[in-house]
Formats: sequence, C-alpha cells, structure tokens
Amino acid sequence: MKPRLPFDPWTIDTVYGLEPVIEPGASDGPDAIGSATVTCPWCAQRFQTAVDVSAGAFEYVEDCQVCCRPIDLAGEVDDRGAFIRLTASRSD
Repeated sequence: MKPRLPFDPWTIDTVYGLEPVIEPGASDGPDAIGSATVTCPWCAQRFQTAVDVSAGAFEYVEDCQVCCRPIDLAGEVDDRGAFIRLTASRSD
C-alpha cells in the first residue's frame, strides 16, 4: 500500500504556484477571512466573493459571476487589519 501524501489543497496550490480556490463562506484557508457580498455595477446582481486581508487593503479586478463583466474591487481594513468594507466599481 502506498503511503498517503501529507499535502492538503493549500500546500499543493503553493507547490505548483496556483492561486488557492476559496469557496464563499469558507474559513479553513490560511489567509481567508470569509466572504463579502458584491453588487455588480454592470448588471446589479448580487453575489458572494472571498476576501483576503492578510496583506492589508487590496485592489483587484474580478469578473461578475452573473454577467462576466470586469469589476474593480477595493477592500478596506482598519488600523488593526480587520476587514471594513468592499467597494465595487466598473472596470472601464
């Protein structure tokens, strides 16, 4: 019988240089704090997205899960590094 490898999904992602997949609401990742609700500025539909504030405030582009248009997301943190809010705007 082959020994089972001690790699969890996070370790495998790191070894292969992949971005970890974080399911909305999951809190078992090393840096994930959970999820936030986003209202798409294009189609006005609401969806959940993962937030990671391990490096402080952040900005990135994510496609809407409904209409697939790009959204600029900006996350704010307080002085202690706790998540405050997520702002979504059109990426044009």
